[in-house]
Amino acid sequence: MIRDAEPRDAPALAALVNEAITGTTITFRSVPVTPEDRADWIAYRQRAGFGVLVAEAEGRFAGFASYGFFRGGDGYALTVEHTVQLAEPFHGRGLGRALMAALTDHARGRGFHVMVGAISAENRASVAFHEAIGFRRVGVMPQVGQKFGRWLDLELWQMVLDGREGP
Repeated sequence: MIRDAEPRDAPALAALVNEAITGTTITFRSVPVTPEDRADWIAYRQRAGFGVLVAEAEGRFAGFASYGFFRGGDGYALTVEHTVQLAEPFHGRGLGRALMAALTDHARGRGFHVMVGAISAENRASVAFHEAIGFRRVGVMPQVGQKFGRWLDLELWQMVLDGREGP
Protein backbone atom coordinates (compact mmCIF):
# COMPACT_ATOMS: atom_id res chain seq x y z
CA MET A 1 0.00 0.00 0.00
CA ILE A 2 1.25 3.49 -0.91
CA ARG A 3 -0.06 6.44 1.10
CA ASP A 4 0.82 9.96 2.19
CA ALA A 5 3.25 10.08 5.09
CA GLU A 6 1.88 10.94 8.50
CA PRO A 7 3.59 12.17 11.68
CA ARG A 8 3.39 8.61 13.09
CA ASP A 9 5.79 7.51 10.32
CA ALA A 10 8.62 9.74 11.57
CA PRO A 11 10.28 7.19 13.91
CA ALA A 12 10.34 4.43 11.26
CA LEU A 13 11.49 6.87 8.60
CA ALA A 14 14.29 8.15 10.85
CA ALA A 15 15.39 4.60 11.65
CA LEU A 16 15.57 3.69 7.95
CA VAL A 17 17.46 6.87 7.05
CA ASN A 18 19.86 6.35 9.95
CA GLU A 19 20.73 2.84 8.76
CA ALA A 20 21.90 4.40 5.49
CA ILE A 21 23.68 7.26 7.24
CA THR A 22 25.66 5.10 9.65
CA GLY A 23 26.41 2.09 7.49
CA THR A 24 26.50 2.98 3.80
CA THR A 25 27.62 5.45 1.19
CA ILE A 26 24.17 5.73 -0.39
CA THR A 27 23.98 9.07 1.39
CA PHE A 28 26.92 11.36 2.01
CA ARG A 29 25.30 12.58 5.21
CA SER A 30 27.11 11.43 8.35
CA VAL A 31 24.97 12.85 11.19
CA PRO A 32 21.95 10.74 12.17
CA VAL A 33 18.47 12.26 12.15
CA THR A 34 15.88 12.22 14.93
CA PRO A 35 12.22 11.29 14.69
CA GLU A 36 11.44 14.93 15.48
CA ASP A 37 13.61 16.07 12.57
CA ARG A 38 11.82 13.67 10.22
CA ALA A 39 8.39 14.78 11.50
CA ASP A 40 9.37 18.39 10.75
CA TRP A 41 10.73 17.33 7.34
CA ILE A 42 7.47 15.57 6.46
CA ALA A 43 5.38 18.55 7.58
CA TYR A 44 7.55 21.08 5.74
CA ARG A 45 7.47 19.18 2.46
CA GLN A 46 3.75 18.57 2.64
CA ARG A 47 3.04 22.23 3.43
CA ALA A 48 5.13 23.18 0.39
CA GLY A 49 2.98 20.88 -1.78
CA PHE A 50 5.66 18.25 -2.32
CA GLY A 51 4.97 14.54 -2.10
CA VAL A 52 6.07 12.46 0.88
CA LEU A 53 4.85 8.91 0.35
CA VAL A 54 5.15 5.78 2.44
CA ALA A 55 5.00 2.15 1.38
CA GLU A 56 3.53 -0.37 3.79
CA ALA A 57 3.83 -4.13 3.38
CA GLU A 58 3.03 -6.99 5.69
CA GLY A 59 1.44 -4.47 8.05
CA ARG A 60 4.57 -2.40 8.58
CA PHE A 61 6.57 0.53 7.26
CA ALA A 62 8.56 -0.64 4.23
CA GLY A 63 10.00 2.57 2.80
CA PHE A 64 9.37 6.07 1.56
CA ALA A 65 9.81 8.41 -1.39
CA SER A 66 9.71 12.18 -1.52
CA TYR A 67 10.69 15.15 -3.60
CA GLY A 68 11.52 18.76 -2.91
CA PHE A 69 13.29 21.77 -4.32
CA PHE A 70 16.21 21.00 -6.64
CA ARG A 71 17.99 24.34 -6.19
CA GLY A 72 17.05 27.84 -5.15
CA GLY A 73 15.99 30.49 -7.62
CA ASP A 74 12.97 30.85 -9.82
CA GLY A 75 14.73 29.40 -12.86
CA TYR A 76 14.62 25.98 -11.17
CA ALA A 77 11.01 26.26 -9.98
CA LEU A 78 9.77 23.39 -12.16
CA THR A 79 12.60 20.99 -11.33
CA VAL A 80 12.54 18.79 -8.24
CA GLU A 81 14.95 16.33 -6.64
CA HIS A 82 13.71 13.08 -5.17
CA THR A 83 14.76 10.48 -2.66
CA VAL A 84 13.54 6.90 -2.36
CA GLN A 85 14.53 4.27 0.16
CA LEU A 86 13.23 0.83 1.10
CA ALA A 87 14.02 -1.34 4.08
CA GLU A 88 16.20 -4.30 3.06
CA PRO A 89 13.52 -7.01 3.49
CA PHE A 90 11.37 -5.25 0.90
CA HIS A 91 13.93 -4.91 -1.91
CA GLY A 92 13.04 -6.58 -5.20
CA ARG A 93 9.29 -6.79 -4.57
CA GLY A 94 8.10 -3.91 -6.75
CA LEU A 95 7.56 -1.46 -3.89
CA GLY A 96 10.25 0.92 -5.15
CA ARG A 97 8.61 1.00 -8.57
CA ALA A 98 5.21 1.60 -6.99
CA LEU A 99 6.58 4.41 -4.81
CA MET A 100 8.29 6.09 -7.75
CA ALA A 101 5.24 5.75 -10.01
CA ALA A 102 3.09 7.41 -7.35
CA LEU A 103 5.75 10.07 -6.72
CA THR A 104 6.22 10.99 -10.38
CA ASP A 105 2.43 11.11 -10.80
CA HIS A 106 2.25 13.46 -7.81
CA ALA A 107 4.92 15.73 -9.29
CA ARG A 108 3.31 15.69 -12.75
CA GLY A 109 -0.01 16.60 -11.16
CA ARG A 110 1.59 19.70 -9.70
CA GLY A 111 3.07 20.76 -13.02
CA PHE A 112 6.72 19.90 -12.45
CA HIS A 113 8.83 19.40 -15.57
CA VAL A 114 11.93 17.44 -14.44
CA MET A 115 12.71 15.13 -11.54
CA VAL A 116 16.36 14.69 -10.61
CA GLY A 117 18.02 11.89 -8.69
CA ALA A 118 21.47 12.50 -7.19
CA ILE A 119 22.88 9.02 -6.59
CA SER A 120 26.13 7.89 -5.02
CA ALA A 121 28.12 6.26 -7.82
CA GLU A 122 28.80 3.37 -5.43
CA ASN A 123 25.08 2.65 -5.15
CA ARG A 124 24.90 0.43 -8.21
CA ALA A 125 21.50 -0.98 -7.22
CA SER A 126 19.97 2.50 -7.21
CA VAL A 127 21.63 3.35 -10.51
CA ALA A 128 20.19 0.19 -12.10
CA PHE A 129 16.78 0.88 -10.55
CA HIS A 130 16.62 4.43 -11.88
CA GLU A 131 17.67 3.33 -15.34
CA ALA A 132 14.99 0.61 -15.30
CA ILE A 133 12.22 3.06 -14.41
CA GLY A 134 13.07 5.54 -17.15
CA PHE A 135 15.56 7.97 -15.65
CA ARG A 136 18.64 8.74 -17.71
CA ARG A 137 22.12 9.54 -16.51
CA VAL A 138 23.01 13.12 -17.35
CA GLY A 139 26.26 13.61 -15.48
CA VAL A 140 28.87 12.56 -12.98
CA MET A 141 30.43 14.84 -10.40
CA PRO A 142 33.70 13.24 -9.31
CA GLN A 143 34.78 13.46 -5.68
CA VAL A 144 32.07 15.90 -4.52
CA GLY A 145 31.25 13.94 -1.37
CA GLN A 146 33.21 12.24 1.35
CA LYS A 147 32.43 9.60 3.88
CA PHE A 148 34.34 6.96 5.79
CA GLY A 149 37.60 8.69 4.85
CA ARG A 150 37.02 8.42 1.10
CA TRP A 151 36.02 10.77 -1.71
CA LEU A 152 32.78 9.78 -3.44
CA ASP A 153 31.37 10.49 -6.88
CA LEU A 154 27.79 11.63 -7.45
CA GLU A 155 25.78 10.61 -10.51
CA LEU A 156 22.94 12.82 -11.69
CA TRP A 157 19.90 11.15 -13.19
CA GLN A 158 16.77 12.80 -14.52
CA MET A 159 13.33 12.14 -15.89
CA VAL A 160 11.35 14.64 -17.96
CA LEU A 161 7.93 14.36 -16.38
CA ASP A 162 5.71 16.10 -18.89
CA GLY A 163 7.17 14.77 -22.15
CA ARG A 164 8.49 18.17 -23.25
CA GLU A 165 12.24 18.08 -23.88
CA GLY A 166 12.67 21.80 -24.34
CA PRO A 167 10.97 25.19 -24.70
